Amino acid sequence: MKAVVMAGGEGTRLRPMTSSMPKPLLPVANRPIMEHVLRLLKRHGLSETVVTVQFLASLVRNYFGDGEELDMELTYANEEKPLGTAGSVKNAEEALRDDAFLVISGDALTDFDLTDLIRFHKEKGALVTVCLTRVPNPLEFGITIVDEEGKVERFLEKPTWGQVFSDTVNTGIYVMEPEVFDYVEPDVPVDWSGDVFPQLMKEGKPVYGYIAEGYWEDVGTHESYVKAQADVLEGKVDVDIDGFEISPGVWVAEGAEVHPDAVLRGPLYIGDYAKVEAGAELREHTIVGSNVVVKSGAFLHKAVVHDNVYIGQQSNLRGCVIGKNTDIMRAARIEDGAVIGDECLVGEESIVQGNVRVYPFKTIEAGAFVNTSVIWESRGQAHLFGARGVSGILNVEITPEVAVRLAGAYATTLKKGSTVTIARDHSRGARALKRAMISALQASAIDVRDVENVPLPVARQQTARGSAGGIMVRTTPGVPDSVDIMFLDERGADLSLAGQRKLDRVYARQEYRRAFPGEIGDLHFPSSVYDSYTGSLLRSLDTEGIGESGLKVVVDASNGSAGLVLPSLLGRLGVDSLTINPGLDESRPTETADARRAGLVRLGEIVASARAAFGVRFDPVGERLSLVDERGRIIEDDRALLVMLDLVAAERRSGRVALPVTTTRIAEQVAAYHGTQVEWTTTSPDDLTRVGRGDDTIFGGDGRGGFIVPEFSSVFDGAAAFVRLIGLVARTQLTLSQIDARIPRAHVLKRDLATPWAVKGLVMRHVVEAAGDRSVDTTDGVRVVEADGRWVLVLPDPAEAVTHLWAEGPDDASAQQLLDEWSAVVDSAGR
Repeated sequence: MKAVVMAGGEGTRLRPMTSSMPKPLLPVANRPIMEHVLRLLKRHGLSETVVTVQFLASLVRNYFGDGEELDMELTYANEEKPLGTAGSVKNAEEALRDDAFLVISGDALTDFDLTDLIRFHKEKGALVTVCLTRVPNPLEFGITIVDEEGKVERFLEKPTWGQVFSDTVNTGIYVMEPEVFDYVEPDVPVDWSGDVFPQLMKEGKPVYGYIAEGYWEDVGTHESYVKAQADVLEGKVDVDIDGFEISPGVWVAEGAEVHPDAVLRGPLYIGDYAKVEAGAELREHTIVGSNVVVKSGAFLHKAVVHDNVYIGQQSNLRGCVIGKNTDIMRAARIEDGAVIGDECLVGEESIVQGNVRVYPFKTIEAGAFVNTSVIWESRGQAHLFGARGVSGILNVEITPEVAVRLAGAYATTLKKGSTVTIARDHSRGARALKRAMISALQASAIDVRDVENVPLPVARQQTARGSAGGIMVRTTPGVPDSVDIMFLDERGADLSLAGQRKLDRVYARQEYRRAFPGEIGDLHFPSSVYDSYTGSLLRSLDTEGIGESGLKVVVDASNGSAGLVLPSLLGRLGVDSLTINPGLDESRPTETADARRAGLVRLGEIVASARAAFGVRFDPVGERLSLVDERGRIIEDDRALLVMLDLVAAERRSGRVALPVTTTRIAEQVAAYHGTQVEWTTTSPDDLTRVGRGDDTIFGGDGRGGFIVPEFSSVFDGAAAFVRLIGLVARTQLTLSQIDARIPRAHVLKRDLATPWAVKGLVMRHVVEAAGDRSVDTTDGVRVVEADGRWVLVLPDPAEAVTHLWAEGPDDASAQQLLDEWSAVVDSAGR
């Protein structure tokens, strides 16, 4: 006997899950509903099956193919238009003319005994046997009454409670003889229970009802979909679960990686190659699909998560459904009954209320509170560039496909035949993305100079030597899972805002230029990049007195690419040095704040015991520098900026210093004391670089370990800052602790507040209005200066739904009071 699986419905009640996926392919326990149906058919010997398809038919065909993987024979009958339950089977009449056949829905989960159903049909000599079951609420189904012999006496489709005369409903499973096709008109919509069965009963044809025992769930609503998942986990339905039961009710599929410190409370299911980190908690009735990543601190309860989903740290998912390829970012909360469609982005700290529907390909901005469904619009604002270039979680937000499109867009902004220098840090992820980008650049008629793994300042210098631009791929500082793709201009500086907007437009429009075969770009590997860099650096900076000073320094390379340039640099400086952590460690391309702190503590111990003049610690890409004084005490980054400023200004006695507006105003006192002046810039590195290129600029820094040494370059450069510092200390004959001690203490506090994109402008207007008659500076954001000199800076983040606040006062208590006051202003405006 053959079977017919009806898989053509649109499943409109299940949208947005069925907006981009046919209902039969919706996963239950990580297998499509229709696969459970096909396995049931095979279990009962029905291996020859015709599948009727209409909505998104190609997806069903592509998934199941000819049925070989299931050891079945599948053929397909395609409907050009919806033909109803009977019309769709009539459409497959050619394959069903020879014998009785069984009809079953491809989107209902059941474990009925089909063998006994077929036996009943044959025993009764029925033309049609309708499979029935008893349900507590028959309103959504066709109710049926049968006599003592099992013959159907009456049908009623989807009754009201006033019409209910039975709890026995039609499951949509039938056994039929081919003669039934004589009652179905071809190529017009016809239904079995509404059109065909009443006519058969009117003519006295043998239509029987078989009341089945077992499980049956018509997965037609979100509630029934979630219930079906729970029933599978509870063992209420006899279906195959693909995985191993590692403890009662806890199923884990092949290749899944579950940390021993993750909390699992079954029944639950974890799909193949999923990764559950330490501290994540998965509770009852949770289904995690294939290749899902659940980060530490995430909480899932009764959540159904489809394949390839990223669930960020501290996120909270309860009773919701998450579509495939969706990213749930840090601390997002999705409430009971909510459904997130395929390929969505739910931003950090956002809240999606219960029963909200978010349709596919939408973005929920960070910090948003969503209490109505998102169907057409996107509740967010896409920003390609952030503070560090284009950044995102590796293989979640930044995939090879994204990297290729970015490189193609960047190439399109340049002339054909231009040269781009490309570099990376020592991580595997950066190496893989860089290779993808090289191919895209060459295919866009761009010649590529690959300097491979080098410190960021070396990449900048190499870019400035004749390239039209550059690209640096590195791990995001302090975030091991993320990557930054930094685009550089012809000077090796970060791409200007105008350049970013141009690249953004090309990327958004997907207007990529492609080369003709004869225009494909070349690939070169420059040699002697380190010797070139150190030679140029030492020729540019004043190294007088270093050789005679007898200084001893300790240098920590942090197991990063900074260590690659140190041997050449230290050897030519002629300074007594001790280098620690010089080797590359691919497993640690960046370091957390705690790891960085521990490294500085260790550096301090070595400096003190070695009686060195000071210690420096590079970040892994050699861009930034941290300091330890001769006593082994850590000089915090904001203090290190003031120490360097004091040394440079004392030696130069004139000129300008470039500092961002977030810097303590004590910097003005230090600069003025030595006859120099501060030029305040925005917090953008691009703006600091612009001022750093000025002829009278003598120094620049951002208070986070980034230093500009204009004699050599106008960008942050850890090695240049290190050489400049050695020369200054050698000539001044003062220790770092002595310099630090003579600089007044600063009291600057910072706070970040979540602010939806839609109200950012309103927040800034409220801040200006609240400033009243106070002095206001709008260099970057709004800086409000009180009459007593205290100040607060309110600055909306350019890439995230966040507002940053800085406040400075004569002491911490005063700064805290000011910060609290203006935080309340921002909060009230954002509500």
